[in-house]
Amino acid sequence: MSFYPIYQQLKTIPFDDVFQSVTDHDVRRVLQKDHLMKEDFLTLLSPQATPFLEEMAQKAHRITVQNFGKTVLLFNPIYIADYCVNHCTYCSFSIVNDFERKKLTMDEIEAEAKALAETGIKHILILTGESKLHSPVSYIKETAEVLKKYFSSIAIEINPLDTDEYKELVEAGIDGLTVYQEAYNEDIYQEFHVKGPKRDYRYRLDTPERGCIAGMRSVNIGALLGLDDWRREVFYTGMHGRYLQDKYIGTEISVSLPRIRPHLGSFEPRSIVEDRDLVQCMLALRLFLPRSGMTLSTRESSELRDNLLPLGITKMSAGSSTEVGGYSQEDKGTNQFEISDERGVREICDMLYKKGYQPVFKDWELI
Repeated sequence: MSFYPIYQQLKTIPFDDVFQSVTDHDVRRVLQKDHLMKEDFLTLLSPQATPFLEEMAQKAHRITVQNFGKTVLLFNPIYIADYCVNHCTYCSFSIVNDFERKKLTMDEIEAEAKALAETGIKHILILTGESKLHSPVSYIKETAEVLKKYFSSIAIEINPLDTDEYKELVEAGIDGLTVYQEAYNEDIYQEFHVKGPKRDYRYRLDTPERGCIAGMRSVNIGALLGLDDWRREVFYTGMHGRYLQDKYIGTEISVSLPRIRPHLGSFEPRSIVEDRDLVQCMLALRLFLPRSGMTLSTRESSELRDNLLPLGITKMSAGSSTEVGGYSQEDKGTNQFEISDERGVREICDMLYKKGYQPVFKDWELI
């Protein structure tokens, strides 16, 4: 079984007609329900639900506190290589962009780990460009051996792998997987992914499931908001999350809502996602997936992240760098995208305490 046949059915939904048919009564009815179906999810994503954002926010806050308490897990990305074989029109690491590529040695990775560990961070996310030649499974396993000395949880955001390869990484101590579909609209996906193995839509779509099968403790999915109509993309994201959550009950399924940020190149978003739109995305997802973690990265401004915190956020990065060697190396790599919130770990903790939240540095121990 795969999510792909479900996606094929979902994309036949006449979205515009459905959204236009939603009434105020429909929105109020959905807000009274405890368990939402896909029709209810569509209702909350509709333009008609926009005037009800305050009511949605109050319920989303209650559900989040009920399931997660007033806690936020802190983590940091660590970029170890930026070689990539794909031509993706929206990414700095695209093979067509001319810049000096970098790949960290194990000694350099250890220096990065030491610098991050000093901040108190215990959850780390390994990122690379998508190149099996430059960042093979053996390189990721070797990296994990270094990072295990400093961090209690290690996740990856790298090129998609086969199930057996993910099993190798799980055995090496990696317990989390992040993979963004980027665009769920299959036609749009092909347009933005011009060349390289990433053009294989189906293989990427099935990647989170392969991670679940391999035994990843946590799997994080999402769409890159701005590539297509955000209402449809968030709907597909939510349905994908529900599918994984129902099928792999032992895996923690989380969602992220990254918006396109400035990068190396001249790509302009196809769909503008305003702050209010992002709020509606978050609230609809929280009400549809009450048990799912939700990440808001440093792509967003400090003011926006502070204000969105009570609406369903459970994970935040702090003091992030999107450059290879960005924490300890003088000769840093190229930014994958620009950071908006440049506050360090201590500042994020202070903000959380002031708002009555508890920053969590560790909720998992590698064995």
